[in-house]
Amino acid sequence: MNAHIESLPGHGEAMDRMYRFQRHFYDASRRYYLLGRDRLLDRLTPPPGGSILEIGCGTGRNLIGAAQRYSHAKLFGIDISQEMLKTALGTVSRMGLDKRVHFACADATSFDPVAALGQHRFDRIYFSYTLSMVPDWQTALRHAFSLLASDGELHIVDFGQCEALARGVRTMLFRWLDLFHVSPRADLRNELARLAKASGASIHFEAPYRGYIWLAKIKPQAGPQSAAP
Repeated sequence: MNAHIESLPGHGEAMDRMYRFQRHFYDASRRYYLLGRDRLLDRLTPPPGGSILEIGCGTGRNLIGAAQRYSHAKLFGIDISQEMLKTALGTVSRMGLDKRVHFACADATSFDPVAALGQHRFDRIYFSYTLSMVPDWQTALRHAFSLLASDGELHIVDFGQCEALARGVRTMLFRWLDLFHVSPRADLRNELARLAKASGASIHFEAPYRGYIWLAKIKPQAGPQSAAP
């Protein structure tokens, strides 16, 4: 298993402080309200021998799910928190997936995929409840899009704006999320539209559970390169 997990300053240190203890019960506590993650994984459907990258992989829960669904795929994950990656590395090793999953501690807005993971581009990239925690989320989104292989896809699941829920419920939810430094991105759909307009990409967007979550996929019409090892 390739793992590069040196600590990163700034936001990385903040995330390490937050998750130093939370990582031990993170998955058990989040399963009831981080909805749509498995739906996203089911939709990845990478090509045979294709590569999957999760940006903000946390404890590795989603990458393990992807490994179980797509036995032929090469799997990669980055996270800015080395504390979360400690849990991911341990879990993947215990499950015997350490030869298939590669991790690196890296900043979503600027990481070099070759230096971090030995991979130029990826067939599928996804953010699972990550953009709502990355301060410069627009840059992270654009950077991920630039790393797609020809015919690649970028998938997103995150908190929506609760459009069809009562205002009081929405207010309480957002106040609670703010305690964990989570900020649902009201401008996500517009940012995807701007990215698509600039690149000629197509977008699929959903707001299930009355807007509690947003699911999106953006796909270039023709990627500039094929995936490279």
